Amino acid sequence: MGEQKRKEIDTQDNSEFIFGRRNYKFMFIGLACIVIGFILMSGGGSDDPNVFNEDIFHWRRIRLAPTLVLIGFGIQIYAILTRSKNPEAKN
Repeated sequence: MGEQKRKEIDTQDNSEFIFGRRNYKFMFIGLACIVIGFILMSGGGSDDPNVFNEDIFHWRRIRLAPTLVLIGFGIQIYAILTRSKNPEAKN
């Protein structure tokens, strides 16, 4: 009985993707939001360490960029947890 189950497992086709097309679309959208957020967070430094640059406290770095990153992570979680509408025929 154990050998029969092993043979069935070995003969099954494992070429299916874990997620459907819709899941991957949301994953790429979430990844794009995260990347854009980190790009917006970068920069603002000064070449001279004795000079203080006020751009580090710009609203884009303090509010917009972290919000985009958090939204991107939320989209990633949604993409992982959502199911395809038809499990037999993935989108």
